[in-house]
Amino acid sequence: MAMVDTASRISSPSDLASVQEQLAAAAEGRRRVLVCSTGCLAIGAREVEATFRSEVAAAGLEGEVDVVRTGCHGLCAMAPVAVIEPHDIVYGRNRVKYVPNVITETVMKGEVIRRFCYGRDEAMAHTDDIPFYAHQTKRVLRNVGRVDPTEIDDAIQRGVYGAAATALAGLEPDQVVEEVKASGLRGRGGGGFPAGLKWEICKQNPGKDRYLICNADEGDPGAFMDRALLEGDPHSVLEGMIIAAYAVEATGGVIYVRAEYPIAVRHIRIAIDQARERGLLGTDILGSGFSFDIDVREGAGAFVCGEETAMIASLEGQRGIARPKPPYPAVRGYYGEPTVINNVETFANVPLIVDEGGAGFAERGTDGSKGTKIFALAGQVNNTGLVEVPMGATIRDIVFGIGGGMPRNREFKAVQMGGPSGGCVPAAHLDLPIDYDSLKEVGAIMGSGGMIVMDNTTCIVDIARYFIAFCAEESCGLCAPCRLGTPQLEEILNRITEGRGTLDDLDTLESLGEVVKEMSLCGLGQTAPNPVMSTLRHFRDEYLAHVVDKTCPAGVCKALLPVEDGKDT
Repeated sequence: MAMVDTASRISSPSDLASVQEQLAAAAEGRRRVLVCSTGCLAIGAREVEATFRSEVAAAGLEGEVDVVRTGCHGLCAMAPVAVIEPHDIVYGRNRVKYVPNVITETVMKGEVIRRFCYGRDEAMAHTDDIPFYAHQTKRVLRNVGRVDPTEIDDAIQRGVYGAAATALAGLEPDQVVEEVKASGLRGRGGGGFPAGLKWEICKQNPGKDRYLICNADEGDPGAFMDRALLEGDPHSVLEGMIIAAYAVEATGGVIYVRAEYPIAVRHIRIAIDQARERGLLGTDILGSGFSFDIDVREGAGAFVCGEETAMIASLEGQRGIARPKPPYPAVRGYYGEPTVINNVETFANVPLIVDEGGAGFAERGTDGSKGTKIFALAGQVNNTGLVEVPMGATIRDIVFGIGGGMPRNREFKAVQMGGPSGGCVPAAHLDLPIDYDSLKEVGAIMGSGGMIVMDNTTCIVDIARYFIAFCAEESCGLCAPCRLGTPQLEEILNRITEGRGTLDDLDTLESLGEVVKEMSLCGLGQTAPNPVMSTLRHFRDEYLAHVVDKTCPAGVCKALLPVEDGKDT
């Protein structure tokens, strides 16, 4: 086989395969220390990584050991996390002073240091043994934590861009659309609209140009799925966009990412530059004759700009407010042209569909929700972090099987699904299979994948107040039901948590919530009442305790706490 310069432009699928083969051969048997260098930076990962590098150099091991900056390993509760390859040993809570021992004992000898392991248990030193990892199905996250996101060769070595080569060289655009339709992939941004159908609608509408927009404006409190993908595996997102652009014959693409995600912004810009240099973006990609390029735009942090029409307005230099639909963006979107908008996770699924075929992809999941879903597991749970499970996994599977249950063995109370516009799902539904349709039946939504766990020290009324306050603050103000209704809902909940609520207030919450839900213009207003409506449905007794008994069962609302004798409130 002729040698291929792995740093040169890749001009064909065969070039790509040769480069991947050479990179894989060069990586065979290498010792690697994979240090999370994204979220873990907040608690010392940068210093840990620098110490690994200096100690490796001091020991003369630079030719044998690679220290790699990666994205999130997922188990945020043990941050900063490092994984030692090829032993696949996971160490958490890494500190600078531990590094010399890790190098001499684990990196070089493969021996486990028990006190650095999950639960300080040597039997759970490897990813396959740790419940947090063992109960997951990592497909979209397969490369996150395993590659340096700023090195395109790491991505290529693990097979990224292979699916794009397959699509461009072996499939017609319409065939790609059909495979995505057959896969049952639904948009992972929250709406759950079938991705293939959206692409087909876009193709059916004539225009001077067609556009592709990646929605990376992830704004839900506690959610970081899209951020983790862009930070940890940006090339897989680019690959999904290339395939989608080829399928709908788009002429240009945009990634709209929150400016509050500086690492994600940096990594995706680096990835785009590298892909251009290697012939994987731009003109005549992989010698296919197909040309497509991507720009990055930073959003200013308005939650409403996660709504597709508000995002388009922002991209066009206008105020980010929603507009009435129809027409939908797939018919008339960016600068009036047919536009496909999918979120980061949706695009990251697309290469899997090309590799496996639509039918193969659809083998995982439920009848109406195919594939896997990434969740950001946060709140009052032992193992917080980034989780990927098949659609249809239960809340119990995630919270107890992966999350390890409640700290201090407290009682599970509820989980907030779908961000500030989602709903609270109580303990009675712990065995509910999670998919788009089942969650709607209990008053929640999938959303983009935020999952905030609450135990019995959480006041449900206060939680509802917090989320409705967020939605009221983030309303764009265009339509009256959202602009006026959400502050009224917030005002009523404030009264209740301050001990001034009445039974009539509960009726008003329900009736006003229905008005806001039915009459608001966009998805923000239409779903804003969900936290209130779902908590009234499942936790009415707790509302009654606040209103009738003037007590807060969780002991959170200060105005309702008992007054000790001789002391002021």
